[in-house]
Amino acid sequence: MKLIRYGAPEAEKPGVQLPDGRRIDVSAFTTDFDEQFFASGKIKELSAWVTANAATCAAIDPLERLGACIGRPSKLICIGLNYAKHAAESGMALPEEPVVFFKATTAICGPYDNLIIPKNSIKTDWEVELAVVIGKKASYIEEAEAMEYVAGYVLHNDYSEREFQLERSGQWVKGKSADTFAPLGPFLATPDEITDPHNLRLWLSVNSEMVQDSNTDDLVFKIPHLIHYLSQFMTLLPGDVISTGTPFGVGLGFKPPRYLKPGDVIELGIDGLGVQKQVAQAWKPS
Repeated sequence: MKLIRYGAPEAEKPGVQLPDGRRIDVSAFTTDFDEQFFASGKIKELSAWVTANAATCAAIDPLERLGACIGRPSKLICIGLNYAKHAAESGMALPEEPVVFFKATTAICGPYDNLIIPKNSIKTDWEVELAVVIGKKASYIEEAEAMEYVAGYVLHNDYSEREFQLERSGQWVKGKSADTFAPLGPFLATPDEITDPHNLRLWLSVNSEMVQDSNTDDLVFKIPHLIHYLSQFMTLLPGDVISTGTPFGVGLGFKPPRYLKPGDVIELGIDGLGVQKQVAQAWKPS
């Protein structure tokens, strides 16, 4: 099943993308795909409800804006340097334990919303990533049980401002949290849609030039370990997002480095999780 949210920013409604590509509104079943939805276990009931009610659900216009495919989660947790070749291009040693940082949830936006290059930014970079959505409360869980806590998988572009992140001291979160720096979607794919999350092609292009093209089989720390590991330090709540890291090919790794500028077109995708597209724009005062 593929869960979507559609409509104007901050007023999105829940929907489902059917196997034939049509999209239907499921507001009669739930008000949103948020923490309460996942905590209630309704995701297990939704598939049967759609089968029984799809014919009477309102169709969603294909031109309707798609928002992030989950309501604002309590946490957006990211894993750094989790592909061996990306660590090498960054000039950093392969970590002995997962490198953990956060993105502000205000960075979350829709998969086709414009990227806003932050005020005073000269080093905005791209990062295609596989993200995992937590389906139920998790604390001190065993690695062998970890996949039972997965509600689904999402395509994420972990935009990063490298000067803010690496040259301004302090934690990475400063370079990760600008508005529009976390497009999620176009849909959340439930686990039955993804045969093996550790064998998915993921790619990203800038102005039609392929710059990232890899596979999740290169992950240093796999999904079960990441969920287990994080649950030792914090409670994971339903709807929380774990972004598993980016492969080689980021702008920082080019010689000389390459960063985004207004007018650039960024496209990215993961097998089974759809495609995103953003157009970079300069920040302007509102």
